[in-house]
Amino acid sequence: MRNDENIMVTGATGQIGSELVMSLRERLGGSKVVALGHRREPPESIARSGPFERGDVTIFSELKEIVERHDVSQIYHLAAVLSAVGEKEPQRAWDMNMRGLQNVLELARANKTKVFWPSSIAVFGRGYPRDLTPQETVLLPTTMYGVTKVAGELLCDYYNRKYGVDVRSVRFPGIISADTPPGGGTTDYAVAIFYEAIRHKHYECFVRPDTVLPMVYMPDCLEAILGIMGVEPSSIRRRDAYNLNSMSFSVSELVKAIQRFVPSLEVSFNPDFRQDIADSWPRSLDDRAARHDWGWCPKYDLAAMTKDMIAELTRKHELGQL
Repeated sequence: MRNDENIMVTGATGQIGSELVMSLRERLGGSKVVALGHRREPPESIARSGPFERGDVTIFSELKEIVERHDVSQIYHLAAVLSAVGEKEPQRAWDMNMRGLQNVLELARANKTKVFWPSSIAVFGRGYPRDLTPQETVLLPTTMYGVTKVAGELLCDYYNRKYGVDVRSVRFPGIISADTPPGGGTTDYAVAIFYEAIRHKHYECFVRPDTVLPMVYMPDCLEAILGIMGVEPSSIRRRDAYNLNSMSFSVSELVKAIQRFVPSLEVSFNPDFRQDIADSWPRSLDDRAARHDWGWCPKYDLAAMTKDMIAELTRKHELGQL
């Protein structure tokens, strides 16, 4: 990543985008990173530290005008409708996730722009090993979100083979962050439980206590994005998406880890439609390809992540920011 490049982050007010924008601005300077949002108001930190544009990624002309006006050479395309919301609004999920990605790839083809696009464990669904899920296996998702991620992986690979677009991607597990509240994903229980532990000491979970899913803490998530985007193109042997693994734990294990810091936390369980989605996803992934090709190496496990989350959310609660 060179400091003479201009970068755009779509979905800049979302869970990953809001933190990625600030991380990139700290490295490159505020003026070099354009934050693009659509419906939400940007956090004050983003609004004050550099350019913020409002636009719809599904409208090619809007996206093209912003990219060309800011002379953007890298796009981190994070705008998407997530899994749980996508099941309630599948047509919106298809339109946003697929049309937005194709618009970005078309601009990248025309302008020689480098692209990061996140895939997800939602690409998995039926007929595959749920433990240490292989890099290459059956992709039969059970959600519209997953369908768009499989189609997106194929589209990214096609644009690289057909047009030479330098597009890079990882299959993210659930992402846990102290900066952004849950945003409509099936793995959001692993974020919401921390917030409710600090605010109310009670959480009603929408999946069973024995549910195990892979997770990654936001600092490692950001390092994965910057890591895969920072290596030479020759290091990237996959243009669909790399498996990414960090830590896996059950809801019960997460509750016990939090109760070490918040002993009075009580958790009840009321599984809903998201349980079926969770049961279709991996419990852990084989990510040897990512570790070998571009040096993926997470730093946080359950204990370290829990300690950091509790400290950060406690600080925010005391400041009246939670």
